[in-house]
Amino acid sequence: GESGAGKTETAKIAMQYLAALGGGSGIEYEILKTNPILEAFGNAKTSRNDNSSRFGKLIEIHFSETGKISGANIQTFLLEKSRVVQCAEGERAYHIFYQLCVGAPPALREKLNLMSAKEYKYLRQSSCYSINGVDDAEQFRIVVEALDIVHVSKEDQESVFAMLAAVLWLGNVSFTVIDNENHVEPVADEGLITVAKLIGCDIGELKLALSTRKMRVGNDTIVQNLTLSQATDTRDALAKSIYACLFEWLVEQINKSLAVGKRRTGRSISILDIYGFESFDRNSFEQFCINYANERLQQHFNRHLFKLEQEEYIQDGIDWAKVDFEDNKDCLNLFEKPLGLLSLLDEESTFPNGTDLTFANKLKQHLNSNPCFRGERDKSFTVSHYAGEVIYDTTGFLEKNRDLLHLDSIELLSSCSCHLPQIFASNMLSQSNKPVVGPLYKAGGADSQKLSVATKFKGQLFQLMQRLESTTPHFIRCIKPNNFQSPGLYEQGLVLQQLRCCGVLEVVRISRSGFPTRMSHQKFARRYGFLLLESVASQDPLSVSVAILHQFNILPEMYQVGYTKLFFRAGQIGMLEDTRNRTLHGILRVQSCFRGHQARLCLKELRRGIVALQSFIRGEKIRKEYALVLQRHRAAVVIQRQIKSRVARQKLKNIKYSSIMIQSVIRGWLVRRCSGDICLLKSVESKGNDSDEVLVKASFLAELQRRVLKAEAALREKEEENDILHQRLQQYESRWSEYEQKMKSMEEVWQKQMRSLQSSLSIAKKSLAIDDSERNSDASVNASDEVEYSWDTGSNCKGQESNGVRPMSAGLSVISRLAEEFDQRSQVFGDDAKFLVEVKSGQVEASLNPDKELRRLKQMFEAWKKDYGSRLRETKVILNKLGSEEGAIDRVKKKWWGRRNSTRIN
Repeated sequence: GESGAGKTETAKIAMQYLAALGGGSGIEYEILKTNPILEAFGNAKTSRNDNSSRFGKLIEIHFSETGKISGANIQTFLLEKSRVVQCAEGERAYHIFYQLCVGAPPALREKLNLMSAKEYKYLRQSSCYSINGVDDAEQFRIVVEALDIVHVSKEDQESVFAMLAAVLWLGNVSFTVIDNENHVEPVADEGLITVAKLIGCDIGELKLALSTRKMRVGNDTIVQNLTLSQATDTRDALAKSIYACLFEWLVEQINKSLAVGKRRTGRSISILDIYGFESFDRNSFEQFCINYANERLQQHFNRHLFKLEQEEYIQDGIDWAKVDFEDNKDCLNLFEKPLGLLSLLDEESTFPNGTDLTFANKLKQHLNSNPCFRGERDKSFTVSHYAGEVIYDTTGFLEKNRDLLHLDSIELLSSCSCHLPQIFASNMLSQSNKPVVGPLYKAGGADSQKLSVATKFKGQLFQLMQRLESTTPHFIRCIKPNNFQSPGLYEQGLVLQQLRCCGVLEVVRISRSGFPTRMSHQKFARRYGFLLLESVASQDPLSVSVAILHQFNILPEMYQVGYTKLFFRAGQIGMLEDTRNRTLHGILRVQSCFRGHQARLCLKELRRGIVALQSFIRGEKIRKEYALVLQRHRAAVVIQRQIKSRVARQKLKNIKYSSIMIQSVIRGWLVRRCSGDICLLKSVESKGNDSDEVLVKASFLAELQRRVLKAEAALREKEEENDILHQRLQQYESRWSEYEQKMKSMEEVWQKQMRSLQSSLSIAKKSLAIDDSERNSDASVNASDEVEYSWDTGSNCKGQESNGVRPMSAGLSVISRLAEEFDQRSQVFGDDAKFLVEVKSGQVEASLNPDKELRRLKQMFEAWKKDYGSRLRETKVILNKLGSEEGAIDRVKKKWWGRRNSTRIN
């Protein structure tokens, strides 16, 4: 299609379709990401297309044996290098320049000394700096992301952007005249300094490469100063070469990332997206090459759709009236014959004195007889292409065809410190050293020999055509609806012209008059043979095919029987397809019913088997679960038995320990009481006889037995109370906070009680001490009287006197023991209570239950208190008894004293 018809967008859609079908390995994402890179570096805005491809590309996508994409390879054709240094009004240079100026981050902008696009001479030749609806900054971000995806390192990316900036700054390099012969030298301004910095070369060497040229004469080398036009051409040639080499290097890096390697299987689909037919107001060398390529592709299209189509009819022996179509063979001969456009261009390029005007005159001299050529005035000529006539201006044809970069510039690039210019220089030197056919113009010495651009492009085009001939071609014809790049606008005349020029109308005419549907005898018989009413399995495919045609009453003019194939006109095969589809549908209905019946029977059998199997499995599962539950139950019973026995043993130990404690306390109390009573009885009743002593002991033993029984009964009651308290223990624990307050108040009460007991004991001690002192004084005063009175009272009085002193000393000893016991017990109980309170509050760590020990301490305190009170009361009774006996002695003494006084009186 023409320029702007949508070839690039259609190619991207085709690539997306193939990536969606053959994706899965991840390489398809990298293939799709090559489109933004190639468009940025190879597409530009023209007067007819905002995204015109200024190069051709062939993308070969390789597939694995399983149909997955395994890699790709990209081949490019004839990049329009002249657009780097010049562009017409309303057009732009390559997109990447504007994207870099707008979208570069601040750090990169500062490093490359970038300015706006309006500041560069190469870009401001046209007043167009942006495209409507396109964000160059966002497009630059997409390009950087795509470079990352195709594995171009950050260092290489910075080098690429440095080369782009160097190309822009080269356009800003200016020259100043240094002599009368118009010789110039570069001005050492910001542009020259920045270029030297970006490509990594010396400023002096750069100035020499741009303003001088070395020429070899014999064995000598002559340095020639350049004029202003020559220096400008040298500068522009260096800029174009750097950009072209950069584009080729990027394609090479992309191919390395997409390389198939050992996974190559020979299965591939190639997409050719090449520049379309162009016709501008001024058409130059680039349009000349582009339209020549489109003529070649149109010839391939015609050959495939017209020649091969009709040749197939003739070879198969069917009746066919040949359809005439416009062949572009004459136009191709104009380009390719020995004295054609390309050969004359190369010939004129080899002459040192050849100019564009001499080239135009030579064309008019040799090609006026060709119907596709017409000479124009001055330096122009017209070529009749398949898509219309195009007028070419030969200005710049020879210079662009030579595309010379002098050896000085190549040596400058090879001396740069950056790696990319060195790679560019080595590639250019390797191309210039290739063998050359035919004479070439020696501008800068033998090292500058190289193929002309037209010759190299013609060789690439022939290779491409050979590749297309070896594949199965599919054509996508793109039609441009209008020349204004506006949606929804349809120009009928423009579309009709494209349909006529591209041969689409002839294709339609062949399809209508020809036989678009064709099928081999074997395939036709195999596809429709089951529709025959009679069995013809033993017959040959041709007989089966003819029988099918007769059975369905297909008219003879609607088909042709060839040697190997059947040819049908448009629409005839549709009736057979409808009948075949209806028959197959009926067969499928019968098969579906029968298979459904079989499936239902099978399902029922499977369901019964599954139910039986499930019942067995579930029964086995339940039995295993029941055995496990039973085992767990038995284990739980054993654990419970062990725990309950342990709890019972612990409880028994506690009861036993409590019983032993109670028994020890009671027995100790009984022993202490028994020992005290025996001492008292011995001191009071020592005067009795042996028989009375035996009776006293017997009664005392009976009393002891009674008290023991009483203590055992009390012990049983305590045990019952202990059980009740053990049951209420859980409730008491929740009320522990209240008990702590009560314990504090109880401690205060205990202290008060202890103080009252101490006071009562001290009062008792004081009273006994006073009585003792009085008795001692009386005994000392009346000692003599007692001696005198001893004869009267006899031994009984002595016994009474001695008994009166002994009970008093025994009472004092009992009271002193009670006081000591009170002090000891109070100290013990106080220490124990304080210790348990500290354990409860966490101040002291101990492996005991403070609540249980505190309750036990309280019970011991109550039991001791009760026992201590009873002993204190008994002591008081004994003391009272002793007091009554002392009163009787006093009365005796008073009687004696009265008798003595009466005797003295007498």
